Amino acid sequence: MRTSSFSQLKLYNFFVYGAIAVFTSFFQIYLQDIGLTKIEIGSLMAIGPFVSLFANPFWGYMSDRTQNIRKTVLIMVAGTLLFVQAVFLAQSYSLIFTAMIFYYFFQSPLFAQTNSMILTYIDGTDYKFGSFRIWGSMGWAFTAIIAGPIMDRLGDSQMSLVFSVLLIVAFGFALLLPRLKRSSDAPIVTMRGFSQVIMNPYFMTFVILGILVSIPNAMNSSFISLYITELGGSKQMVGLAVFMSSILEIVVFLLFDRFLKRKMTIMLACLTIVSLLFALRWELMALATTPMQIAFIQLLHAVTFGGYFYVGTQLTMLFIPKPYRSSGQALYTLSWSGISGVIAGIFGGFMFQNFGASVMYQVGVFMAAVGTIGFGIMYYIVRRYGYQPPLPSSYNVKSS
Repeated sequence: MRTSSFSQLKLYNFFVYGAIAVFTSFFQIYLQDIGLTKIEIGSLMAIGPFVSLFANPFWGYMSDRTQNIRKTVLIMVAGTLLFVQAVFLAQSYSLIFTAMIFYYFFQSPLFAQTNSMILTYIDGTDYKFGSFRIWGSMGWAFTAIIAGPIMDRLGDSQMSLVFSVLLIVAFGFALLLPRLKRSSDAPIVTMRGFSQVIMNPYFMTFVILGILVSIPNAMNSSFISLYITELGGSKQMVGLAVFMSSILEIVVFLLFDRFLKRKMTIMLACLTIVSLLFALRWELMALATTPMQIAFIQLLHAVTFGGYFYVGTQLTMLFIPKPYRSSGQALYTLSWSGISGVIAGIFGGFMFQNFGASVMYQVGVFMAAVGTIGFGIMYYIVRRYGYQPPLPSSYNVKSS
């Protein structure tokens, strides 16, 4: 593949992350401005994670089955662009709810399949995953901070226009990417083969612990913009908080690319540390009293979610053999945007409306602490006894 194609892949990542950043950062404020309660907003935010429970395995299976992940991603971007228009044209809660089901069917698995597409393009080259993922972080950070004052000036009604333009540009760069040829020895994926992924006890323990750690992170993503406005912050301050949460991810990914060894024990140790830092982050959020404090606390996002995302993506590649990686990445996504998001939207909305944001974040401290203990135990077991899943030999990797 030509060097220019790798540049197009980076730019695609920049704009697709930028588009989703606009939606996730300001959509809750839009919903509040049209009169919805926090519980209603939380239930709408839970639609995406709920739909992803079905959409992620579906698109992962289809991608593995067809061995044409580029085409799959193009279909998903086009579907996201189409149905987001319906979301903003809807005039009632029930119509918004219905439109968002279709929107999230295409959008919720987009990052997971984008990661698999990047890993497929760079397979066998000297390129590393982090050098592409940082373009996503830059797109998320810079788009959010630029969109903040734009949204203050144009108003929430123009959010669909900003989102659509960014997504159209991302679609264009994805369309320019060269076709991925299906190798002649690529195995045909069957449902029996797909089921082997979820029969790996190490991988599924990792997923379950990921769900626990990700619930408070999903609550934060769903309600931080409302928390900031509740404390008197503007949309520009929301954009600043998103910028602060993403800009240092670039440094984190570069450092991981350079220094993190692809060994299972090391990665599990990293997840233990990351979960502990999550607990610290939520404690600080519970104690925050001003929008600016919240913005600066978001700097921890780079080493918490950024670290969890990077390490988890790489760890999934060690747990899952090559033919089933799209399926594995799809299931991994459930640990931070699936079941955890459903619980976060409904439970977080209930907690925020009835007890306040501080109590909601204190619950997050407890969940992250339990996740820390779980990953620590998992690290000890693999370190002591090695990685020995009761699956085909293609799963075997070095664990130390």
